[in-house]
Amino acid sequence: MSPLLLLTVVLAYFALLLGVAWWSSRAADNQSFFIGNRNSNWGLVAFGMVGTSLSGVTFISVPGQVGASAFGYFQIVLGQFLGYAVIAFVLLPLYYRLQLTSIYHYLGQRLGPRSYQTGAGFFILSRTLGATARLYLVVKILQEAILDSFGLPFWVTALVILLMILAYTYEGGVKTIVWTDTLQTSGMLLGLVVCVAYLLQALDLGLGQSLVRLNETGLSQVFVGDPMSKSFWAKQILAGMFIAIAMTGMDQEMMQKNISVKRLADSQKNVMVLATIMLGVVLLFLFLGGLLHLFAAQQGLAARGDDLFAAVVLNHLPAWVQLVFIIALISALFPSADGAITALTSSFCIDLLGLQRRQDWSEAKKLAVRKRVHLAFAALFLLLVMVFKWINDPSMIGLILKLAGYTYGPLLGLFAFGMLTRRAVRDAWVPAVAIAAPLLCWLVDSRQASLFGHYGIGLELLLLNGLLTFAGLWLVSAPAPGEQRT
Repeated sequence: MSPLLLLTVVLAYFALLLGVAWWSSRAADNQSFFIGNRNSNWGLVAFGMVGTSLSGVTFISVPGQVGASAFGYFQIVLGQFLGYAVIAFVLLPLYYRLQLTSIYHYLGQRLGPRSYQTGAGFFILSRTLGATARLYLVVKILQEAILDSFGLPFWVTALVILLMILAYTYEGGVKTIVWTDTLQTSGMLLGLVVCVAYLLQALDLGLGQSLVRLNETGLSQVFVGDPMSKSFWAKQILAGMFIAIAMTGMDQEMMQKNISVKRLADSQKNVMVLATIMLGVVLLFLFLGGLLHLFAAQQGLAARGDDLFAAVVLNHLPAWVQLVFIIALISALFPSADGAITALTSSFCIDLLGLQRRQDWSEAKKLAVRKRVHLAFAALFLLLVMVFKWINDPSMIGLILKLAGYTYGPLLGLFAFGMLTRRAVRDAWVPAVAIAAPLLCWLVDSRQASLFGHYGIGLELLLLNGLLTFAGLWLVSAPAPGEQRT
């Protein structure tokens, strides 16, 4: 298909997003930007969060990974379902009871101001790295599919896309994103279904026949039974549960959409509906990955990993499927970046600048500061996208989960310590503990072979990091006043 036509489709899609943003951000203020005036529709939030949870990395990396790990990723998703239940029935009641705008206020109330800032700081680090890694992958594909033919350099593509995102999130924030995420999730799921249906037709297979073929080639295996493997099913399910708890339940971007819903019961429905939909959608992505590998084998294609999906669609499928793919791709791109920039702006302004507590600032000044922070994060995103281009990891989903193990672990430990103990922490020591835990994890991870022999630590690195943080907090704490010593 003509790159000019594909570019026209991208611009038309963006114009639609701008229209939704204009409609949803009328009379928006800081409360609209931060938590949507606590008036978001739970059904829209649940559906839109599917796109945010999946992102462009799931769209590209999960199908590409099937060749290496078959359907093993589904083990993580089963664990995530359990984690979503913990979010719905443990974390959300706490957040609603305290009427939080930023979930890290809980750490301040329970542990102290340095703990509060440490939690917010690790969220900012985690979400910035994760979101820019996701953004890089999709920008890379758009560059190769469309913009290389116009002679535009990669950095210009990344800059233009970030300016697009700024254009429709600058005013409305969460109030806008609830609606745009719904549109984008629809586009991504449409692309998924169309690509699956066309590949089945191209391979001349029915649903049952395709499952038999996948089973014969070993591409549909879900569970790994070797306890020494990094992919052992029990380790993956446990890791998936804590990945969901940390990366969703303790993540301001994900939770600010949930706490923008008026009633706790509706927010809980949102999370459990999301958890159920995710099971089916990720399974369909894995099925798509199996079909892509069958098609690649049939055509003798050498592309693998993150390059496979785009290589098959853009070089071997008809123009109308390419068009749907590009729409789905940009639908996957925007939710992974727009919500992140908005949440990072919210967290920085509320948690680190104390914007809501500044009585000496007028609302106009607060609004101006928030907008400047928003622009600063967009600039940081551009810089980090270029860093990821330099790294050029062949499987971005593996890299993102690895980064999450290091950066979300301290958040897991902080929240767990606050909720599971009554001990009073020495607040000034908390930042040191939160930095020490990931450093210890890095030492353990880099010396796995000498420490554990054939046993491989995989995604449970996140849990180890949280446990080390918890243990460190215990060492710098004391029984709370009135707490009985044992």
